[in-house]
Amino acid sequence: MSTVTLTKDTIDDTISADGITLVDWWAEWCGPCKQFGPVFEAASEQHSDIVFGKIDTEDQPELAGAAQISSIPTLMAFRDGVLVFSQPGALPAAGLEQIISAVRELDMDDVRRQIAEQDADAPGAQQT
Repeated sequence: MSTVTLTKDTIDDTISADGITLVDWWAEWCGPCKQFGPVFEAASEQHSDIVFGKIDTEDQPELAGAAQISSIPTLMAFRDGVLVFSQPGALPAAGLEQIISAVRELDMDDVRRQIAEQDADAPGAQQT
């Protein structure tokens, strides 16, 4: 599967779907983005069960602001609608493969439990 372009109209449905979605935040003028682009595209061809989305920060500034993107490229990984990884910087192919493997191996029940515990411990959270 090749990469898909994500916009403010498509991002929510894409990242909330079951499975893994990787999002590459990029811009045309960004040198490291141009280096990472082919690595991301090649991985999309190897992993047909993963959605590979690209967001042009110049074309989608509202999305970039909402996601607090301050450096590009930034790679985000979502699994079953949960953000499980976010890191700026261009990755080599081996680094991207390590992230894909780690996201595949996550115990999502454990991830959801940890999120629930963090939310319960947050200031202002209601104690039951």
